[in-house]
Amino acid sequence: MGMIVEMFAAGKSTEVILDEYPYLEGEDIRQALAYSAALAENEYHLDLRPTA
Repeated sequence: MGMIVEMFAAGKSTEVILDEYPYLEGEDIRQALAYSAALAENEYHLDLRPTA
């Protein structure tokens, strides 16, 4: 899954990814992106600034 998201971040299109990895289907790419989005949505951010 990370590989698919990294390829998208690098600017590769769905068509290019599918050409390079013929065992993947368009739905695989959509699911990988949806899962990554869900992870990012539920990510916790800690405020690490020192307190006075």
